[in-house]
Amino acid sequence: MTREAILCVDDEAVILLAMKQELRRRYGARFLIETALNAAFANAAVDELETRGIRTVLIISDWFMPGIRGDEFLVGIHERRPDIRMILITGHAEIDSVDRARREAGLFACLQKPWRSQDLFAVIDNCLEGEAGGCLCR
Repeated sequence: MTREAILCVDDEAVILLAMKQELRRRYGARFLIETALNAAFANAAVDELETRGIRTVLIISDWFMPGIRGDEFLVGIHERRPDIRMILITGHAEIDSVDRARREAGLFACLQKPWRSQDLFAVIDNCLEGEAGGCLCR
């Protein structure tokens, strides 16, 4: 059986730590939970996981990061790995960027920071089960 991973991407270490702890409590038995502080590290993590036989099934990314916005990062990942599902979590995203990520990266959902655990878990569960996405950013 192939191991599967969820990758969280945010330029704020404290946010990554909080998200990783929440996800480990909820999904730790089912998924490896990985983090990356930027898009370059995230791209490398996806490749490194793959070389270890671990399939990245979900990326949860911030939108506002230095160097590249979350929508641009997700579009790039989608071009390489269209099988990875994606969720955007942000404190401030431009609606046009969210719409672009939906169109060009198959963005499943967008959540507003600070997120509520029950909303995050519901979106992840629906995403992994293939149900229709939803946006809580607006």
